[in-house]
Amino acid sequence: MFQRQTKITNTIAALALLAAGHSHAGATLDHVQKSGVLRGVLLESYPPFSFLNSKNQLDGFDVDVAKAVAKKLGVKLKLDTPSWEVIAAGKWGARWDICICSMTPNKERAQVLDFPAFYYNSPAVLIANVADKKTSSIKSLEGKKIAVQQGSSYESYLQKKLTIEAPNAVQPAYPFNKVVIAPYDNEELAFQDLALGAGKRVDAVISNLVTANERISKTGKFRIVGSPLYQEPNWVAVDKGDAQWNARVKQVISELKKDGTLSAISKKWIGSDITN
Repeated sequence: MFQRQTKITNTIAALALLAAGHSHAGATLDHVQKSGVLRGVLLESYPPFSFLNSKNQLDGFDVDVAKAVAKKLGVKLKLDTPSWEVIAAGKWGARWDICICSMTPNKERAQVLDFPAFYYNSPAVLIANVADKKTSSIKSLEGKKIAVQQGSSYESYLQKKLTIEAPNAVQPAYPFNKVVIAPYDNEELAFQDLALGAGKRVDAVISNLVTANERISKTGKFRIVGSPLYQEPNWVAVDKGDAQWNARVKQVISELKKDGTLSAISKKWIGSDITN
């Protein structure tokens, strides 16, 4: 009797797991369609991709792309701005559906997130204070402090462990021995500290080329040092394991490329098309 009961219990448990797997297969798309809301996540201070405008509203390239995706899906958009570490950790559960947030696929992220669609490309660059005439390359900063967004691909790069998990990606080289990594919760704070002068709090920052140009044009306090460090392909990210949602997101991004929407958004915010 006990053995028979155990078999029945095991069978029920196996069926429950199977059912859970099937329900997860399309759970996100089903939720989005039924709720009429796409729950997106991105950074609050990463201009011109995402930032708070003069009306204290989220604005920028990534915000407009997220709005375009929601429109294609026929739903409303709801945005949240947790820390980058929380976003990149995955296992979002019922919190968020999509990250159109300038994320570069790497080995660690690919374990907890899926990347269904590429949507723009931009180089990673080293930025110095404009008054700093000594910094000529990342190698010239040996033993000095370089600021990065905590949990970013830039931090992995300085740790010499960045592997870009994207089709045809060129892996970065590391033309330096060792630097001091200064991780920041918010990139805005990193640039504020760099604006104080080289060596005051940090000696340089690594960021996206477009973001760097945005900071330079608005403040005049920074300069880009040398050539780009590596190419940074940015992909739409979703929580891992929902094949149907992956396919739908890929389809929507493809449609936005074909109808010229992504190109128009890029020209609006960047001045050129970085989505090809």
